[in-house]
Amino acid sequence: MTRRIVLVAACALIDADSRVLIAQRPEGKSMAGLWEFPGGKVEPGETPEDCLIRELGEELGVTTKAACLAPLTFASHAYADFHLLMPLYVCRRFEGIAVAREGQTLKWVRAKALRDFPMPEADIPLIAPLVDLLG
Repeated sequence: MTRRIVLVAACALIDADSRVLIAQRPEGKSMAGLWEFPGGKVEPGETPEDCLIRELGEELGVTTKAACLAPLTFASHAYADFHLLMPLYVCRRFEGIAVAREGQTLKWVRAKALRDFPMPEADIPLIAPLVDLLG
């Protein structure tokens, strides 16, 4: 069976206390109630870095530059109707204060605590590299 491949870029936004920002998917969206890293679908002709700069601005009101986005790992996950390919970038340098602009709930959490939050299946393998990085 051939599935379409969906490219989604995700960002581990890290604050001065080495906490990671996660967002809870709002009611009405697929996988509502699950926690995820900020990001979104990479549009045609867009790089993952450009996608994250756009999404962080739209979703959270923070700005960053491509040079501040460091690739850490990626997820490759088969869902029933598509295959998700999701690079995870780390961003420690950004401007502004993250604010929920799309009705989502935000939390800053320690990397080790990420396992305490229900996440989409594709996000789970991204936790271990963050724990290794941040302790």
